[in-house]
Formats: sequence, structure tokens, C-alpha cells
Amino acid sequence: MAGLRLGPLLRYTDGSSATIWVETNRPCTTEVRCADGSRGTTRTFQVAGHHYALVPVTGLTPGTATEYEVLLDGARVWPPPDSPFPPSVIATPPADEGMRIAFGSCRWASPPAGEKDPVGPDALDTLSARIAADPEGTRPDVLLLLGDQVYADEISDATRRWIAGRRDLAEPPGEQIADYEEYTRLYDESWSDPEVRWLLSTVPSCMIFDDHDVIDDWNTSAAWLADMRATDWWHERLLSGLMSYWVYQQLGNLSPDELAADPLYAAVREAPDGTDALRTFAARADADPASVRWSYRRDFGRVRLVMVDSRAARVLQEDRRTMLDPGEAAWLREQVMEERDSYDHLLIGTSLPWLLPHLVHDVEAWSAAMCVGERGARWARLGERIRRGADLEHWSAFPTSFDSLADLIAEAGTGPGAPATVSVLSGDVHHAYVAEPSWPGRAPDAMVAQLTCSPVHNSVPLSIRLGFRFGWSAPARALGRRIARHGRCGPPAVGWRKTGGPWFGNQLMTLTLRGRSARLRLEQARAEGDGTTALRTVAERELA
Repeated sequence: MAGLRLGPLLRYTDGSSATIWVETNRPCTTEVRCADGSRGTTRTFQVAGHHYALVPVTGLTPGTATEYEVLLDGARVWPPPDSPFPPSVIATPPADEGMRIAFGSCRWASPPAGEKDPVGPDALDTLSARIAADPEGTRPDVLLLLGDQVYADEISDATRRWIAGRRDLAEPPGEQIADYEEYTRLYDESWSDPEVRWLLSTVPSCMIFDDHDVIDDWNTSAAWLADMRATDWWHERLLSGLMSYWVYQQLGNLSPDELAADPLYAAVREAPDGTDALRTFAARADADPASVRWSYRRDFGRVRLVMVDSRAARVLQEDRRTMLDPGEAAWLREQVMEERDSYDHLLIGTSLPWLLPHLVHDVEAWSAAMCVGERGARWARLGERIRRGADLEHWSAFPTSFDSLADLIAEAGTGPGAPATVSVLSGDVHHAYVAEPSWPGRAPDAMVAQLTCSPVHNSVPLSIRLGFRFGWSAPARALGRRIARHGRCGPPAVGWRKTGGPWFGNQLMTLTLRGRSARLRLEQARAEGDGTTALRTVAERELA
């Protein structure tokens, strides 16, 4: 009998359609049946012996929330008969009622029930418990997961023991993920968490990878990539990372129309086992990153989200180093500027923050100047060592791209038809903050902000707390200027100031967007005296 291994995950939704992702334990027909009569049916497809389905559901009514169930070969498998949670629903809020968008990044899987959590309460678990207790309350309309959904290079003790049962951990890559099968274990560990499983079944989600979905500091530099390609394990790791990301995350980011037009999706579904087609695709993405686009756009009424790949689309050659290849940069501009008067709020999702503490920004710009040879070969070697050792690979480590994004944001936010807000949503840096830019000689009509929120569930050691608190300080800013002068770095195209934070903890940000107003709330997961956890508001402010 067919059973549900993972899911269901509610992924894409619009006013009349949705997609539901599942992993099953055998080939079967998967059906999603809604209480209002809407439904969708599809056969599973196979990759590396695992079985998946992405079920399109049509005929939904805008402005409603309908309960749904999942059937495999006609037998109901969701919701489980003993579920302590309310029924999962597909909600399609009217576009004119606004949006609540929750976001964050960096989530280690929670430990099994009853085990002590070494990094404190999981913000997603806590959000799930709150929604389950009050389904009609402040449920997000969409959840944005901005990277590090799984950690291929920092595995749990349970996964370590499981891997040790199938290969020798003394052989590279050792206590890290080696292949597709081991990636499936990561997703199973992360998404089988009961609270997270229910949350993802009832709140639509959009996802993008960051480095730990593949490996720490993925695509830092050309020299880094050459070193990785010289190993005998990297090729399999990268291909498996991209293949699993496509199956578990990327497919659900796409609309039914985009899926219908995707030749890879068609090839994988039509094959008895789609492994070869997907592996060929991943190998092409490795050899020519510009041949594949992981970025995507979603419009939620008068809110536009452009989710940008900040990892795989990089140009790493030192003499033309950019965060986005030319085709990707042109695509980003097109998505931002197309029918600009059709949205009131622009959200640019990028796993890596655009605006960082000034000291970090200046050190990253300095390292880029050193590595390109601004002060000779000796300094170039030192710059590369520091770049890798200190994780200097954000937007500011790609100065041309940093300035280009600043120019695009200013253009999008200025003049007739400008939106009320432009927000850059990011994670990665294990703290949360708000930073507001200013352009010399110009002032966009839109309110512009860098909104950074991480981690959802991870460690925040004292060194990170102290480092970032200092990094935002006036003495650190003065130190950064001196370092930038040594690198002969010109001034960035934009200035900025921190207007909120830094905040440390397991946390989520929520943007509430109605008409041309925007309100931001930061909440942290806290342990309560009675043994439960709760999301506590740490900061709240009007953006527009």
C-alpha cells in the first residue's frame, strides 16, 4: 500500500490554483481533494529510487480557505487519523486585503521529541504551534525561506550514525553529505518534524538556496572553486545538491504554467526514472551556470516578490567578478521594472544581505581589490586567504554588483508609478537588523530598507554577537574606512544606516502589507515557564 513519506507541502498558490508537493514510498496516483470540490490528480515520478508528486489543484475560489486531504491510490493518507493539528487548508486571500509575509533563514532540524535542543526553541515549530492554537489569527499568507533549509556540511548525530552505516566516514567527504540518497535523509530529518510538517502543509512557501544547502561559502571565488573541483568528491556532492534542491525546493516555487512549459519537468515525469535527465541538467548547471535560472518571480496582488539566486549565478573570474551573470542581471532588471505601476511593494529576496555592517562591507570590498591585484601578488594571496577565512562573499565582495543593485533599487523606487516600499529580504548572518540606504544627490520616492532575519533555528555564539555589535559601531565604521583606503576602494554608490537591531536569537520577521502601508514585526522563539514555547515580539515599526 502506498504511504506518505514526506509532505504534503503547500507551495505555489494564487487566486484559483495551488500546487501540493509530496514524497511517497512507492509509485502511485496522488490526489488532492478539497472540501469545496476543487481537486487535482497526478502520477508520481521517480528520481534515484524515490517517488514524488507535485499536484496542481485548480478551481479554487479567491478569498476562501478550504480544507484538503491527500489520497494515494484512492486511500486517504493526510491528514493522519490521530493528528493533533487542525485540518490543513489552501487559503487564497483576496488581493485587496493585503499580505502577511513571514521570512527567515538558517534552520537546523529540530531534535526528536524529548531530546534537549542545544540551540533553543525552533521559530518554525513555535509559529506552527501558534497557528494551530488560533487558525483564524495571524497566519502568514506566505512563508519565505531564504536559504540553508538543510545543512549538507553540519549534520546531526543521528544522521552521522545513519551515514556510518552505509560508508566509511574516514573517507572524504567524511561527516558531510556525499550523494543524493544522503540528501534525502536531510530533508526527511528536517521536514518530518511534526510541527514543521503541519506548518508547511497549510502555509504556502517560497524557497531559495544558500551555501549550506550545498557547502559553506559555496562559490566564494574562482580559486575556491578550483580547489573544490580538484577533490574526488565535490562533483558528486554538487550534482546531488542541485538535483535534490530541484526536487525538494525549486519545483514548488513555480506556477502550474511554468511547470507545464518546463522541458526538464516533462522529461523527468515521462521517464521510468528521471535520474539521468536530472543529473544531466545539474551537470550543465555546474559547467555553465548561466544556462540555468534558479531565480523566479511571484506576484501576490499588488506585492511583487523577485527571488534572486545569490550563489549559483556568480561570475567568479577576478577581472570580471559579479554576483549575477549578465543574463541573470538583465532578468532581474526586467522583473523589477516590468509594469512597475502594477505593484505597491517590491520585495527582492536574496539569501545574502545587500547592506551589511560598514566594517564588514569595507573589508569585503578591500578583499575584492586585493584579490584582483590592486596591490600586487602578495596582497592578492593574503586577500584570498582572508576572504575564505572570514566568509567575505556577500554583495559587498562583488562591488560592481553591489552598486548595480543600488542603482536598480533607486530607479525602481523613483518617479511616477514608484512603489511605496522596496525591501531587500535576506538572512545568512545569524542576526536580524533593519538598515536604510540613502543616495547622494537623490532621494527615491519609495521607502527602501534592507531587512535581514536569521537564524530560524541555529546557534548564535558569543563571537557572532560581539562581532556584529562592534561591526555596527562608529569605531568599526572608522576602521572600515581606513581599510577601504588601503584597498584604493572608491565610495559605494549608496550610504546607509542601521535603524533597528542587531537582534540575536531564533527569529522570524513578518511584513504586513496593505494598500501602500507596510508594517514590520520581529519575533523570537522563547521558552516559557510551563515548558512550552512562544513567539515574542521584540520589535515592531511602520515602514510606510
